[in-house]
Amino acid sequence: MLVEFSIIPVGVGSSIGDQLAKVLETVDASGLPYKVNPMGTVIEGEWDEVIRLIRKCHNTVMKDSERALTIISIDDRKGKPNRIDEKVKSIEKRLGKRLKK
Repeated sequence: MLVEFSIIPVGVGSSIGDQLAKVLETVDASGLPYKVNPMGTVIEGEWDEVIRLIRKCHNTVMKDSERALTIISIDDRKGKPNRIDEKVKSIEKRLGKRLKK
């Protein structure tokens, strides 16, 4: 499954880069395939490992924040591995060109 999530610390000011760096350090250490984008992070894996990782990331933010808003979007499709890359390649093939990354 592919899961895109974002965690927004609330009450820490307008700059949240330090908190997000800690989250991405946790994601990177997980060993799961992931891609960072300006609005969130996409990870690929099985339900239990993905949810466990998001919970760990949420708890990381809560250590330094009074409140956190965690948004999760799940795309679960049977029999389609490596979707973190293949979904984009499929669209690029249809367009006949590479997209900006």
